[in-house]
Amino acid sequence: MLTKRQNLMETIRGGNPDRFVNQYEPFAISFATPYTVKYPQPTYGGEPTVDGWGVTKSWPVGTPGSFPVHDAEHIVCKDIENWRDYVKAPSLDFTDEDWAPFVEEFNKIDRNEYLATVFYAPGIFEQCHYLMEITNCLEAFYTEPEALKEMIDYIADWELEYAKQVCHYLKPDCLFHHDDWGSQISTFISPAMFEEFFLDAYKKVYGYYKEHGVEVIMHHSDSYAATLVPYMIEMGIDIWQGVMRSNDIAALQEKYAGQITFMGGIDSAEVDFPGWTREIVAAKVRQACEEFGKNKTYWIPSASQGLPLSNYPGVYEALCEEIDNMSKEMF
Repeated sequence: MLTKRQNLMETIRGGNPDRFVNQYEPFAISFATPYTVKYPQPTYGGEPTVDGWGVTKSWPVGTPGSFPVHDAEHIVCKDIENWRDYVKAPSLDFTDEDWAPFVEEFNKIDRNEYLATVFYAPGIFEQCHYLMEITNCLEAFYTEPEALKEMIDYIADWELEYAKQVCHYLKPDCLFHHDDWGSQISTFISPAMFEEFFLDAYKKVYGYYKEHGVEVIMHHSDSYAATLVPYMIEMGIDIWQGVMRSNDIAALQEKYAGQITFMGGIDSAEVDFPGWTREIVAAKVRQACEEFGKNKTYWIPSASQGLPLSNYPGVYEALCEEIDNMSKEMF
């Protein structure tokens, strides 16, 4: 029997997996670095926090995650034309001693069984609208494109400096990077505009990770982004996690198999809600596995949720059990 890591690599390299990769099972995900500990995320129902960029975030009860507070008082970048007056990148002045406890913890991961994975969020697009507010951000693509490009380069350069420290100290096998690029039915900007504004920035950041020992780039965008897949491939993404059914996954598989792996096929909203049942979960898992798992490679059954958890207790575990059941049936 293959280890979880071996089974993942067989799946995304077109080999011979002996079962479905079961959601996040091969990924030992670490959220802790000197930077993330210095600027913790808000807790569910807790007090708002302020991150290193000055963005205030809150996680209200009844919502699936934290999000920036964007009233007039809390928007960081109030004028994109003069963004340098508002946007100041956080310091990454950390010493060997600062990193030492995180290195020690990361080194405990069994790399034969798992991919030692670092988590990063928000990505470059999300960082822009975190700083500006989403409507202001989307307007800036049209009203102040050059200023926005400058800010994107500034954010990407900071991410690159962060990547240098992560690769030097932790030497991860995998990067799990979040950046939602669309709604459930469309991308936020056109593919041509995405290419113009973001492709080079991501090629720079993801290229650095790949050049410095990171074997797998997994990018989360639980949205419609089918039209961006060619750019995902060009920027070096190995796994697109969060692929919702609105993307016509079967058509994507037919067109891009061998170039990228699609992880999803089970929309979280259809299984992770107050009235969920095991029967609903089993039906959705079966539907996804039968539709997208026939070739057994380049697809990973998963809820679109961007972490190994669920909003309602028991859903994630039920999904895992039903995926195991389908592995027994289909392999």
